[in-house]
Amino acid sequence: MDVRRVVPIVRSEAAEENREFYGLLGFEEVMNHGWIMTLASRSVPQAQVSFMVRDKTAPVPPDLSIEVDDVDAAYAAVRESGAEIVHPLQDEEWGVRRFFVRDPNGRVVNVLGHR
Repeated sequence: MDVRRVVPIVRSEAAEENREFYGLLGFEEVMNHGWIMTLASRSVPQAQVSFMVRDKTAPVPPDLSIEVDDVDAAYAAVRESGAEIVHPLQDEEWGVRRFFVRDPNGRVVNVLGHR
């Protein structure tokens, strides 16, 4: 399994202010669902940061997203390890398959793959 992208998620209701501020640093909006917005570097698109008000389908907002090439294999490995699954593996209407797991630091990690 390979990691494709890692994105920190900042809880915030200031989408416009974040878009403007991080725009000064070379970021532009690449996704906005109303409840989550992702900004990416213009020159290195994998360099991203997301701002989230709440999560649309999960019980808690994640702290970090990790995109992998095989989310089903990641889910199996995490379950086998005994780590706490916070949100079960499921397909989401916006085109990702994902689950949430709690890391050893107590942070909630959104592990996903694009469909």
